[in-house]
Amino acid sequence: MWEIIVTLVIGAICGWLGSKIFKGASSGLLWNIIIGIIGGWLGGWLLGVKLHLGLSGYVGAIVYGVVGAIILLWLWSLITKKK
Repeated sequence: MWEIIVTLVIGAICGWLGSKIFKGASSGLLWNIIIGIIGGWLGGWLLGVKLHLGLSGYVGAIVYGVVGAIILLWLWSLITKKK
């Protein structure tokens, strides 16, 4: 149970930070949690597996999550860009 709560809190923090860095992409708490959790997976894969950047603990999870969230928000802005 504790792991789920920590995942949700870290996901919310990462999504929120990513939306603040990317400017104007925030759509609420649920969206921040989703983007933060998916971003954590993407950031962990990109930074950990591909670039061999070994971060651990809560700080590592937040760094991976924020980097992944920024990438996801950037991709989302490309997909939803009005023509």
